Amino acid sequence: MTTFSPTLDFAKKLDAQDPLASFRDLFLLPDPNLIYLDGNSLGVLPRAAQAKAREVVDEQWGRDLIRGWNKGWWEAPVRVGDKIGNIIGASAGQTIVTDSVSLNLFKLATAALTLQPNKKRIVTDTFNFPSDLYILQGIKQLLFSSPDSGRGVRGEGEIIRIGASDNDITPDLSALESAINENTALVTLSHVVFKSGYIYDMQRITELAHAKGALVLWDLSHSVGSVPIELDKCNADFAIGCTYKYLNGGPGAPAFLYVNQKIQNKLSSPIWGWWGQKNPFGFGLEYEPADGARRFLAGTQPMLSMLIMEAGIEPTLKAGMPALREKSVLMTDYAIYLTEQVLAKYGFTVGSPIDSNRRGSHVSIRHAEGYRINRALIEEMNVIPDFREPDNLRLGFTPLYLSFAEVWEGFDRIRRVMEEKKYENYPKQKLTVT
Repeated sequence: MTTFSPTLDFAKKLDAQDPLASFRDLFLLPDPNLIYLDGNSLGVLPRAAQAKAREVVDEQWGRDLIRGWNKGWWEAPVRVGDKIGNIIGASAGQTIVTDSVSLNLFKLATAALTLQPNKKRIVTDTFNFPSDLYILQGIKQLLFSSPDSGRGVRGEGEIIRIGASDNDITPDLSALESAINENTALVTLSHVVFKSGYIYDMQRITELAHAKGALVLWDLSHSVGSVPIELDKCNADFAIGCTYKYLNGGPGAPAFLYVNQKIQNKLSSPIWGWWGQKNPFGFGLEYEPADGARRFLAGTQPMLSMLIMEAGIEPTLKAGMPALREKSVLMTDYAIYLTEQVLAKYGFTVGSPIDSNRRGSHVSIRHAEGYRINRALIEEMNVIPDFREPDNLRLGFTPLYLSFAEVWEGFDRIRRVMEEKKYENYPKQKLTVT
C-alpha cells in the first residue's frame, strides 16, 4: 500500500519509479501543457499508427491497389482479432475485428436468443451503456412482439434491468442474481461500467448465468486494455468491445467480437453477407455460413481504419496487461486520494469504487456543477476530461502515456477552477458532445 502525499514532488518521485515511463515517447503529444484525461473515450495517437496511416494510403492503397487484398487485407479481421485475443484472454480463432460495438451486440445477442427459442428473458442493468440498452430494446421488438404485429416469433419477452445498491456506483448484485432464472436466455453487462468504473466479477456472474442455463455477453469497451480479462478461463460465451479507447485505435476504429469456440458453429448470424460466406469467391447464390467466428462478418471491411488500428494496439501488446494494470491501480488510487485531500472541501465526492479490485482505469468525481466545471477545464485550463449525467466529471487514466505529475497538475487545475469560480462563466445549457 502506497502512502501518498499531495505534493508535486511526490508525483515526480512516482514518475521516476515508473517502469512504463518510456512508453510515453511512443505517442504523439504535441502540446506539453495539455492534461489529457479522456483516454477512456478516445486514446492518444500512437506514432506507429501515424506512420501506418501514411504507409497504408501511399503504398498499400496508392501502389498496390486491389492487389492489397492478397497481401494481408483479406485476413486482417482474423489476424487483428487474434492480437486483441491476446489482450482479452482468448485463444486463436475466437475474436474477429468488424463493424461497431452496437452492430456486434445486435448480431451476437440475436444469435444467442435464436439459439434458445423457448426462453424469453434478457437480463441487464441500468449501468450498461445506453446504446447497448437501445439495441436490446430493438431486438425485443423484432423477436418478441405480439403475433398480431406480424413480427413476433415467440410471444412476449422481457428485458430485466437491475439497478444500483449505493448511489449509482455499484450494481445491486443480489437483484441481479434473483433476476437470472431458468427462463433467462441472455445476461449482458458491461464488464467495467461507463460511469463509475465498477468492475463486475466476470467469472462469478458467468458461472451464475450458466447454472440457470443462460448465455452471457460481456461488453469490454471500458475494460479492454485497462484491466486484465480472461474470457477463456471464465468460460464466457460472447464479448464485444471497441478499439478507440485504451487500445488507441483511432476515432471510429472498427470494433471486435468474441464467440467461444464451443458454440460457434451452433449459431447463426442475423446479418448474412459475403464476408461471412463459407466460399465467398465461389459467388454462389445461396448462403452457407463460414466455419467458426468468421460467420459473424458481413460486408467488406474498413481496411484503412483496421490497419491503422492494428498498429495502434502494439504498445498495449508490448507493455502487457500486468504492468498496465499495476500502474492503473496506482494512478486511480492517487486520483481518489487527491479528490479526498484536495477537492472534497469544494463539494466533490468520489463516484467510483474505493476498492481498486472493483474499479477500472477511470474515476468519476461528482459535483452538482460538474458540467460547467468540465467546460471551464477544457476551455480555460487545457485539461480534457468528460462529463456524464447527472453530475459525473469522468477522468480516464491511461498508463501508457499519462504521468503522475500530469495527474497532480490536472487536480491542481480543478482546484483553481473551484477557487477562482471559473465555472460560473459558463451556462448550464449543455453542448451536444459532453
